[in-house]
Amino acid sequence: MSVAIRSEADGERTRLVPAGTFDLPHASAVVRAVEQAERDLIASGDVDLHLSALERIDGSGAVLLAGLIDRLEARGLRTRLIEDDNPHAFRLITLYRARRAEAQPQPPWRMGPLARLGAAATDVPRKVTGALDFLGHAAAAVPKAFVSPRSVDWSSVPRLMQAIGADGLPVTSAANLLVGVIIGFLGVSQLERFGAVVYVPELVVIAQFRELGPLVTAIVVAGRSGAGLASELATMQVSEEIDALRSMSFSPVSWLVVPRCLALVVTVPLLTWIGHVLALGGGLLATITITDMTPRAYVLATADHITGAHFLDGMIKTPFLGLIIGLIACGQGLAARGGAAAVGARTTTAVVLAIFGVIVISALFTLLFTLLGI
Repeated sequence: MSVAIRSEADGERTRLVPAGTFDLPHASAVVRAVEQAERDLIASGDVDLHLSALERIDGSGAVLLAGLIDRLEARGLRTRLIEDDNPHAFRLITLYRARRAEAQPQPPWRMGPLARLGAAATDVPRKVTGALDFLGHAAAAVPKAFVSPRSVDWSSVPRLMQAIGADGLPVTSAANLLVGVIIGFLGVSQLERFGAVVYVPELVVIAQFRELGPLVTAIVVAGRSGAGLASELATMQVSEEIDALRSMSFSPVSWLVVPRCLALVVTVPLLTWIGHVLALGGGLLATITITDMTPRAYVLATADHITGAHFLDGMIKTPFLGLIIGLIACGQGLAARGGAAAVGARTTTAVVLAIFGVIVISALFTLLFTLLGI
């Protein structure tokens, strides 16, 4: 079938029916057909673009048809894209129209402080709506992962766990070790004045297990792995790899976000547990270095205060800390628009928001445990 775009009058509406093969090998014929249809179109109302007669379409044909629709709308015509049992063509054209709208340059203009404040305030509803939309898609992807396992890239989970967990183990371990040393030194310096150095092991256990261990581990993971995940997805977004997934009927949230959040939910508790052990060692080193407490006495006092309540109070929150890191990092990465500058900006925003989110989640759990008397 030759490449053509038929124009048919249907009452007050005009039907445009592309027919033939709209792909790169026939690009010159497609360009001529689009130009001819635009010249010959005489319409003052609505225009419907029907896709039923398309034999084949690729990105080049979708771009040309998307440009035709945009130019018709610029002439004041109301256009409508009719799927006609051709979802592949419909998704491609819709995708390229959305990308074209996002790439429209905004007119530069200078704003004063009040104008910037007003612009930021008016942008809040859009950001909140976008965040809630992303959370809704993420929540819907969880049951879909069980119903349709092939919608999730399960094969990437071991690689992600290695990158987040094993590769991040040295830095999280060092951070927790130093936190244990700091708690030990502070505990000795304060309690020694009252002759209560014997309570330093209890201080290290409670501070590390209940609060500082999960918090420090999650902050380090947010700064290291959160930045990596955000930059990875942002690069995929600006290089149109995410659009390619959508054109193949894959949901980016199911395919990319679910395995990354799962890897964080699994690895953050493990990193926290290892961090607890090293923090206790750091407290031991600090205490026996500047006091006459023996290592055996310190270990026995520590063992007496490691209770299930202290351990679980801190560990319960760690999966939620990993989840918030994953959601924020992936959400910022998928929201990237533009070029390399957008990747850097979204990565920075992801790290800042992830660290803030970790602190907020930790504070909420602490408030909850306090109200429950735990």
